[in-house]
Amino acid sequence: MVFAPHQDDETLGCGGLIALKRQWGVPVSVVFLTDGHASPASSQLNSHEITRMRKQEAIAALDILGVASKEIHFLDQPDQGLRYLSQEQRRSLVKQLVQLLERFKPDEVYVTHQFDLHPDHEATFELVRAAVTKTEQKIELFQYPIWAMWAPWRIKSLAKSPSCYRLPIKEGIAKKRLALKAYRSQWEALAPDADVSLPPEFLSLFLSSHEIFFKVQPEINAPVRLSRQTELKTGFLVSMGKRDKEERVRTANAKNRFI
Repeated sequence: MVFAPHQDDETLGCGGLIALKRQWGVPVSVVFLTDGHASPASSQLNSHEITRMRKQEAIAALDILGVASKEIHFLDQPDQGLRYLSQEQRRSLVKQLVQLLERFKPDEVYVTHQFDLHPDHEATFELVRAAVTKTEQKIELFQYPIWAMWAPWRIKSLAKSPSCYRLPIKEGIAKKRLALKAYRSQWEALAPDADVSLPPEFLSLFLSSHEIFFKVQPEINAPVRLSRQTELKTGFLVSMGKRDKEERVRTANAKNRFI
């Protein structure tokens, strides 16, 4: 299950992963927390129009990646407002997230990084982590960076962490490229004087041969400190050194897991 604060974050950070999982027949669900109305395109369209457009783009992008519309969930929280929810609103939203987790029972959950240099992205991590903690399910929680990629010093620092994993996406990169094109409102100016959310130099950061993830240990909600550098390869965790028994068991079962 992939949680994204805005429509496009899931494809930027996890597009290759989603395409590969669906290629293997693994069910994937995607949850968008905000309505996405606070986009540069909103200067040309009203909030209802941009929300509708971004939802249509998300459905089109995820269809390219292999995710059916019935597996896409829009929670319609205010864009750029997740950090400012009242305690009651936060409790209600976490309850929604718990219900989704209990309904789909994912083995793996992917969410934007807790230090992603955007208030909605960081709040999404906190909300999803709270929901995962409230469930009794055994879930592997992974973070994916978006705006942290725009700060080389930040991503280089994060990548040194032993909880960093890399997923080769060669077999899924073509679909990821097509899916990103579906988000026209984000990479193309809708008027001559309008800004774009995702300039070409930013998009290029997500079109490399791999995607980056950071594992979080749900039991203590802190990054896992592994004994050696590992790599997320072809959809499952593979040690770059000698794998132990636990890793071999995990590898054998990985392709059948729900996310």
